[in-house]
Amino acid sequence: QVQLVESGGGLVQPGGSLRLSCKASGSGYSIKTMGWYRQAPGKERELVAIMTSGGIRNYADSMKDRPTISRDNVKNTVYLQINSLKAEGTADYYCNAAAEQMVPWRTIEGWGQGTLVTVSS
Repeated sequence: QVQLVESGGGLVQPGGSLRLSCKASGSGYSIKTMGWYRQAPGKERELVAIMTSGGIRNYADSMKDRPTISRDNVKNTVYLQINSLKAEGTADYYCNAAAEQMVPWRTIEGWGQGTLVTVSS
């Protein structure tokens, strides 16, 4: 399993910005995609954005907060920059990574513990 640790959540005012980080640790695997999901109170977890190791980005159409996903493949870290945050952006944000384990070969996945983002004045 890929071990992931998120950081960067907190309280932000409406219209403000936030940058989340997620670092993968461990060895013996090659990360293919890294991404962000979020789960608002009382709602299901939903995709925010994912990014492949080759730089292809995919954003959920529903993300009105205009996030930007980026990653540093050397550091095995993925970032999520969210600007112009609105109240509906309040959620637990989870990092996800899909990877290929070398020996024995298999696909593996990991989830972070989540970082809370609260948008409020």
